[in-house]
Amino acid sequence: MPDDRLIHDPEAGIERLLEIMRRLRDPETGCPWDIEQDFASIAPYTIEEAHEVADAIDRQAWDALEGELGDLLLQTVYHTQMGAEAGHFTFQSVVRAISDKMVARHPHVFGDASRDKSAAQQTADWEAIKAQERAGQAQRGALDGVAMGLPALLRACKLQQRAARVGFDWPSADEVIAKIAEEAAELAEARGTQGPERIEEEYGDLLFVMANLARHLGIEPESALRRANAKFTRRFEAVEARLAARGKTPVQSDLAEMDALWEAVKTAEREG
Repeated sequence: MPDDRLIHDPEAGIERLLEIMRRLRDPETGCPWDIEQDFASIAPYTIEEAHEVADAIDRQAWDALEGELGDLLLQTVYHTQMGAEAGHFTFQSVVRAISDKMVARHPHVFGDASRDKSAAQQTADWEAIKAQERAGQAQRGALDGVAMGLPALLRACKLQQRAARVGFDWPSADEVIAKIAEEAAELAEARGTQGPERIEEEYGDLLFVMANLARHLGIEPESALRRANAKFTRRFEAVEARLAARGKTPVQSDLAEMDALWEAVKTAEREG
């Protein structure tokens, strides 16, 4: 019989979680579902948990955030257990690698470099250190190392950040806004003269420039879109509630009535 003392010790910290995952993956006594998983099958859960952490932060749901951070930590433990089984890496080697990286990238905290710098200078130093690391990893191009598997919006932002580091960037947000107008006009033209593939291409160009505008404005676009989604949900639910007070559902209404209610909800929010 396995020794369950560590499993049931609430004060055992990360070692307890590591042992729980090891036991779940045990080929003879573990959970059949967990045993069947691999890196590819778990990756979507990892992405989902990261988004749920961000959602809890957006909602300032601090009690929920504790649980969501635990779920995200479990993803790291899951991947490192599979890595250890395959002989790729271990939890401890992952911890060592990130610790070494943080020490190396903060010489003004953990080394002899001066802390008497502006935030902008420290950011520049950080990017210089990262560039040296990429050079050591034989990453020659400015865009090398931007993961293909990132969500498209996040990858667009990272690609643009990399290009900006080497001077390929608009001087200010004004030029980006002008480019947005240009791309919107091209999309409108494509709708009338081009096929679906060209229309999709022009729409993609517009989204890409919108992501760049977020960078110039200092906005995190994923967060901005989540807030916009939440606002739309809140207002539409208020429209539904007002329709229900009239004994109606949206299907029994029409656009004119719902649009008028939408404006009423917006006004009520501003005045409230």
